[in-house]
Amino acid sequence: MNIHRGAPRFAIGLLPILLRAAFATARRRLQRGPALPSWSFALEVMVDALRAQAQRAARLSATERRLFWERMTPPDLVLRKVRREPALAGGAPAEWFRPRTGQRPGAVLLYFHGGSYLIGSTVTHGAQIARLALASGCAALGLNYRLAPEHPFPAPLEDALAAYRWLLAQGAAPERLLLAGDSAGAGLAVALLLTLRREGLPLPAGAALLCPWVDLSARGGTLASHERFDWATQEDFIAWERLYLGATGLAAAQDPRASPLFGDLTGLPPLLIQVGGAEMLLD
Repeated sequence: MNIHRGAPRFAIGLLPILLRAAFATARRRLQRGPALPSWSFALEVMVDALRAQAQRAARLSATERRLFWERMTPPDLVLRKVRREPALAGGAPAEWFRPRTGQRPGAVLLYFHGGSYLIGSTVTHGAQIARLALASGCAALGLNYRLAPEHPFPAPLEDALAAYRWLLAQGAAPERLLLAGDSAGAGLAVALLLTLRREGLPLPAGAALLCPWVDLSARGGTLASHERFDWATQEDFIAWERLYLGATGLAAAQDPRASPLFGDLTGLPPLLIQVGGAEMLLD
């Protein structure tokens, strides 16, 4: 795979967006200083550009929105350091990211991408999965679980459970198996842990959660106080929740399978949680 093939087209499409974001950021910083003392100019430009792109994508259909974000995913040289192989994990499409060097025999990482259960794939999150595979020495399996609104809750969890069962059937040892995910995917990882415990299946060794979205009933808190720092809005979260919960309605927002915050985490394996101090999902 030549990952440079899309680089010129990507750069040309992104340049006007970055220029507008840079101008807006420079004007704002001259008037009020940085959004946060620790924030660099480049970071603020990136947040502004993401916000503009998210607003543009919100006007598209579900299929168009997913394609839009895939096209906006920059090429990354890290993908040269892994071997990518398609897979069908318990019926759900998936992709292996295997380190070309330094892979630890038998070590497996099952990754769930973020994207509010509406967008995302091993295309948008491929570089992130590759970095985790390289850092851990694991063969990382990125799962392309079904997405809302076509496939609302609990379809992603069903796919996650099927993929985990498939890994066990393929010979993956639970003590050598890790879960990881970001945002909605990290919430899905915790929901899967709760489901595995309930069904009496062997638990993995642990899970790494990057800014997990674990409460679909949340209102206020840092969703409100950090809105000006993030690229999303409170209205975005409300819309995403409704699309994901579908016919189950917001009454299901406190179901631990959708919002693991309401579950009993007793007896789960170690969880590593990382989150930015200015993110809307912090609390």
